[in-house]
Order: sequence, then structure tokens, then C-alpha cells
Amino acid sequence: MRYDDRQSFYDVMQVCVNGHLITDNYYTSPEFRKSFCTSCGEKTITTCPNCNKELKGDYHVPGVVDLSFSRTPVPEICEYCGKDFPWKSKKKKIAESAKSLNPDNIFIINQICERFHLVTKQLRQRYNNRETLDIQDEYDVQNLLHSLLVLYFDDIRPEEWIPSYAGSSKRSDFLLKDENIIIEVKKTRKNLKAKELGEQLIIDIANYKKHPNCKVLYCFVYDPEGYIANPKGIENDLNSNEDKFKVIVKIIPKGH
Repeated sequence: MRYDDRQSFYDVMQVCVNGHLITDNYYTSPEFRKSFCTSCGEKTITTCPNCNKELKGDYHVPGVVDLSFSRTPVPEICEYCGKDFPWKSKKKKIAESAKSLNPDNIFIINQICERFHLVTKQLRQRYNNRETLDIQDEYDVQNLLHSLLVLYFDDIRPEEWIPSYAGSSKRSDFLLKDENIIIEVKKTRKNLKAKELGEQLIIDIANYKKHPNCKVLYCFVYDPEGYIANPKGIENDLNSNEDKFKVIVKIIPKGH
């Protein structure tokens, strides 16, 4: 690059292939150049990989001193050839992953599940003893939970599969597609107490770990009769937080 210090000009930007800005004054401040990014270790570039045009950096005006210390934003698309820069798709994947682990989503689901038992009790208090939804089995739990989820989430899809444990039939859990969260619903009963519940959840967790849209598996266990003597123990044993797969087990209510 050649420039005349009597004319305005764009310097050149140096960026790593993950989109980290190294310098936007590649020529006027060569001391800031780096062959590899100190944030992620990836190699750096100064030209578009597709058309080989230089990346526009800081804009210089003769006689004007910029005291804002602002840095040139890293573009996602080349203005010369219209192709995506390498970091655009990477940033999108990172954003999607971050969205799936958004603590606000987990907070909302926690709030719904922790108050679920209170909702079921309130539903029984109808004027003049009118008919209501009385939670008798797992399907009732699913219906009510689905109704509560639609208050906060737009895309809720049934996720049907047949578990591999004995005596099981087709079950339908909830996939929150945009959030990459699957909510599994169980209701305890005489033949589904702590031991059986733990065994089933271990199988379910292994199954959903392979699911392409499951970054968080939220296992909601409704235990209104108090069949689970140590709900906190089961939660602690099964909760996990791996890099790409988080498991949350929530047993409600507690303290029978």
C-alpha cells in the first residue's frame, strides 16, 4: 500500500480468521502487526480470502487527530466480492451455542417447574366445583406444562421416541427448537420410584446426548405423592454441565 500524507486514505485492517481485530492501522503502525492472534492463536489476514482485496482499516485525514480511540468494526462480508469472511459462520455458531445456554431460558423453565405444583393446586379451586384439569398421569403433566411454556417460548415441538427400557411405550417430550433445549417430563407412581426413575433418566440422558438439537436436557419430574425420599440426591447425582451438553434434573415438589 502506498499513501500520500497530504490526502485522506484508508489504512488496512489485520484480522484473525476467527474475527478478532489485531490492528486497523497495519501500515501506519506496523508495530501492532501479529502473525497469529493472541486471543485464540489463529492466523491473521489483511486481504479477503476470495478476491484478495485489502481489508479497509482506519480512515486518516491529514491534519486531524482522532482522540476517540475508536476501532474500525470488523465486517462480516467483503464489500468488493460480496462473499462471507471466514469468521461470519463461526460467530453465528458461537451465538447459537450461547443462546441455547442463555441463563434466562433456564431461569424461566425453573420458575415454571418450581411453581408447577402450586398451579395444579390452584386449578382445583374452581367456582362452584366446575370441572378442571386434575393431574392424574404423565400426559396431564405434559398438557399443563405445555400450556405454561407457550407463555414464554414460540417454537415448542413434540419430540417423540421409544425408550429402550422395559415396558416403555412411545413418549413425547418438548423440543424448544430455537433454544436447543429438550424438556423431558415424568410423573412418579407406585412402579416409578427413586430406583426406577434414576435408571430411566440415565438411559434418557444417554439417548438425548446424541440429539443434534439438544444442548440442554431439562428433566422435569413431578412427584406430588412424595414417592422420592431424597429428591436432592437424585438431582445432584444426575445434574451435569459438559461443554456441549448440560443436564438439569428438577424434582417437584420437595419436602413432603
